[in-house]
Amino acid sequence: MRLDIGDLEQRPSDKVSDLAERLQTLIPDIYEHRCSVGEPGGFLQRVRNGTYAGHVVEHLAIELQNQVGFLVGYGKTVDSYEKGIYNVVYRYRDEATGLAAGEAAVEIVRKLYDSEDIDLGPYIDHLKEVRDAHALGPSTGAIVDAAKARNIPYYNLTRGTSYTQLGHGVKQRRFQATVTDASGIIGHSIADDKDWTKQILGEAGVQVPQGQTCYSFEEAQEAAAWIGWPVVTKPLSGNHGRGVTTDIRSEEDLRSGYDAAVQRLREGSDGVIVESYIKGEDHRILVIGGKLVAAARRRPAHVTGDGTSTVQALIERENADPRRGVGHENLLTRIEVDEQTHRMLDQAGLALDTVLPEGEVAFLKSTANISTGGTATDLTDEVHPAVKFSMERIGRLVGLDVIGIDLLAETLAKPLEEQSAGVVEVNAGPGFRMHMAPTHGTPRPVGEHVVDMLFPDSTDNGRIPITAITGTNGKTTTTRLISHILRQAGHSVGMGCTGTVEIDNHVILRGDYSGPAAAHAVLREPTVEHAVLECARGGIMRRGLGFDECDVGVLLNIASDHLGERDIHTLEELARCKTVIVDAVKREGGYCVLNADDPLVMDQGTYWARGEIIYFTMDPENAALKQHLSELGMVLTVQHGKIVMLRGKVTVEICEVNDVPIAFEGHARFNVQNAMAAAAAAIAHGIEVGDVRAGLMTFHPTPAQMPGRTNYFEADGVKCLIDYGHNVPALEALEPLVRELGNQRRIGVASAPGNRRDEDLAALGAQLARMCDTLYVCETDARGREAGETAKLIHEGAEGAGTSCEVKTVPEEHEAVAEAIDEAKTGDFLLLLVDDIEGTTERLKGRSFQRQAELAQP
Repeated sequence: MRLDIGDLEQRPSDKVSDLAERLQTLIPDIYEHRCSVGEPGGFLQRVRNGTYAGHVVEHLAIELQNQVGFLVGYGKTVDSYEKGIYNVVYRYRDEATGLAAGEAAVEIVRKLYDSEDIDLGPYIDHLKEVRDAHALGPSTGAIVDAAKARNIPYYNLTRGTSYTQLGHGVKQRRFQATVTDASGIIGHSIADDKDWTKQILGEAGVQVPQGQTCYSFEEAQEAAAWIGWPVVTKPLSGNHGRGVTTDIRSEEDLRSGYDAAVQRLREGSDGVIVESYIKGEDHRILVIGGKLVAAARRRPAHVTGDGTSTVQALIERENADPRRGVGHENLLTRIEVDEQTHRMLDQAGLALDTVLPEGEVAFLKSTANISTGGTATDLTDEVHPAVKFSMERIGRLVGLDVIGIDLLAETLAKPLEEQSAGVVEVNAGPGFRMHMAPTHGTPRPVGEHVVDMLFPDSTDNGRIPITAITGTNGKTTTTRLISHILRQAGHSVGMGCTGTVEIDNHVILRGDYSGPAAAHAVLREPTVEHAVLECARGGIMRRGLGFDECDVGVLLNIASDHLGERDIHTLEELARCKTVIVDAVKREGGYCVLNADDPLVMDQGTYWARGEIIYFTMDPENAALKQHLSELGMVLTVQHGKIVMLRGKVTVEICEVNDVPIAFEGHARFNVQNAMAAAAAAIAHGIEVGDVRAGLMTFHPTPAQMPGRTNYFEADGVKCLIDYGHNVPALEALEPLVRELGNQRRIGVASAPGNRRDEDLAALGAQLARMCDTLYVCETDARGREAGETAKLIHEGAEGAGTSCEVKTVPEEHEAVAEAIDEAKTGDFLLLLVDDIEGTTERLKGRSFQRQAELAQP
C-alpha cells in the first residue's frame, strides 16, 4: 500500500493522547504484536515512544485479518522519497480480504487520531463478508492444503467459485469442490438421479430400499400403501439432504413430505421418490480412487435435555458452540429452526418452550446432514472388510473417483446382509467436513487422498520447468531465443514477453505481457511443457512474478532506465528489483544465469542468486571467474570466434559466432551476449549441445522470429534496421552495429515513453544525434506529460549534443516513418526505433528506393 498520511506526518504517535491505550482497548489482541522490540506489547511500546501513522495502519491491517480467521504476522512500513508518503507492506492469505483490511485500517487510524468513537463490529462484519465471498470452502481448502504440503502450486480459475487448478501446464489437474477432472460425467448423472442409482445398485445385488418415483401426490399415496409404512420422501434430483423427509407414518405427514420434496426439485425434474424407511443409523462412507478412506456415523441436529432448559434455550446453547457457524464457515453448521424442526418436535409431543427432561434427546431434523446442523462420529477403523468391499464396489459400479455413499445400517462392524441395512443414496462431489473434523473421533486427512489420487507419484509436484528472464535490455530477444531452442529440441513451450503470449509459436494474446499476467496464461495452458517468461521491472513492482519459484533465472544486465518510478531512483535499487528473479530460483536443482561483464549483476546478482550459477562473458580471461571455474562452475564465453562452454578444465564448442544470425557476424555484441545467456539457460534445462547449436543457428532477426528487435532489411541499396531501443544503454550497445551497417548517411526515427526523467530523455536525444545524420523525433506515449513535451526534450538533447545531426520533430510516428522512408536514397541507412513494428514493416514492403533515387536525379 502506497499511503499518503497527509497532515498526520506532523503528528507522530507519541503526540496523540492515549493512542496506545485506545488501540489496546479497541483490539486487545494487538498487545501480542512484538514488532521490532521482539516481545508481546512491543508494538504498543513503539506507539508510546513515537511512530508514524503508516506503521499503525500496517499493524491494524494485520490484526483485522487475524480477527476474521486469517492468521498473518509479517509487515513492514518504510518511508519514500516523498515526504508523508509511506510504503506499507503486510501479508495476506486471501487477497480480497487483505485489501479490504488495509482500507479499513486507514479509516480506523484516521478516527483514532481524530479521537472519534469507533465501533469495530461493522468493520469485522464487512471483512467476514469479503472473506466468505472469496474464501475456499472446507472441502476445497482441504485439497488445496494437501497440495501445498506437497509443494504443488494451485490457482483459483474462476473468481467466486471453487474451480481450482493444481500444478502447471501439461502436469495440471483440475477440480471443483470434490469433483475432479477425472470424475465421470455418466457417474455424476447417475448419482444425481436417485431412481437410476437404485436401479443400477439393486441389479448388482446391493441392498437398497424398495421404492417408486411418483409424479403426483395420488401416486405417492399408492406407493406408500404398496411399500408399507413408515416411508421416506425425497426429490428425484437433489443433494445435501434438502427436501428429504424420513419416518413418515401417516398420510398427513406424507403430504408434508411430498410438498417439501417438490419444493426442492431441480428444473427439468418433477419426480418425488417414495421408498421404504430403513431403521438404522445414518452413515456416510467416502471412497476416493477406489479405496474406502473414511466412514462416519451421522446424527441429525438434536439437543439433550438438562431438566431445566427449554428446547429453544438448548438450541441457542448448542449454536453458541464456536465450532458452529453459518453455512460452511466453520466445522459445524448452526441449527436453524424451520418447518421441519416444528414437525419433528410435534411428532415427539414437544415444542420450543418445552423443558426437556435430563438426558432426553430431541431430534430437530429428519436428515443427518452436517449442512443442516447434524453431527458426525468417525468410524473408519470399525468398518467390516465385507462392508469395505461393498462400498468400494459401489464406487466402481457408479463410476466416480470421489463418491460419498449414504448407508443406513445398524452398525458398520458386521456384513450388511446380516442386519437391517440399505444404501439410500450416492453423492458426486461429497462434502469432506464430517471426515476432516468429526464431532467425535479421529479426523481423517481426506484432502491428502484426493491429491495422492491426482498425483500418484509422491515425487511429482505438478510443476513444469520455468525460465524467467530479466534485465534492462535484451529480455525479449533472450526470451524468444530460449523458447526457440526448447521448441527445436522437441518441447511444447509457452512464452510470455513484450508483445505477445505464445503457445507453441501460436500467438494467443497480444500486448505487453512481460509481467505476471503472462505467467498466469502460460502456466494454466494444458499443453505447455516449458514456460519461458520475460519479467520486466514494471510487472515485478506492480504485481510480483506470477509464480512462486523458477528453475532457471536469467539476469542480463542492469542499466539506467525507468529510474524515478515506484521509488526506484538509483541503479542499486533497480538491481534489487531485478534480482527478485534470481532470488526466486529453486535452491535445489535451480540455476542462475548471470552476466559477468556487468558489475552490478556480479555484485547484486551473485549475492541474491540461489541454486547453481552459470556465468556468461565476452572476456574468456575474466579474472573474476577463475575461482568459479576452479570449483567446476560453468561459464559461457567467446574464444577464437566461437561460443564455448567452460567447466573446470573442459571446453565444449557450441557454435561459431558468425553462424548465429542475430550476432551480425559479431557486430551485434549485445546479441552475442543474449545468445550465450539463452544457450546457458537451455543447457541448465538439460538440452543437448547439438540442439542448442541448432537453435542458435536457426533463429533469425526477422519480424517473424524477433519482431521489433534488430530486424534488418535491404532493398534497392537502402539498408534498414528496426529496433525498440528506448534508453541510452540500449542505443550505446546498438551503435557499433549501426555504424557497421550504415557507413554512409544514417537517417533515424525515434521516440521514448514520457515516464522517463527529463535528463534521461535529453541524454537519449544526444545519443541519437551521435548515431544519426538526420533524426526524426516523434511521440508515441506521453504517460502523464503534456502533448509534445517528450519530443521537445529529446529534440533539445539531440541539438545540444554538438554534432552535425539535423533534427526534425514530426509528432506522429507513422508520419515520421513515412518522411524518413521518402528521404532515403540508395546507399542510405534507416534506423527506425519505433513502437508500431507491424505498421512500419508494412510501409517498407514494396517501396522502391532505387526508383526514388532515379526520380531525384536532374
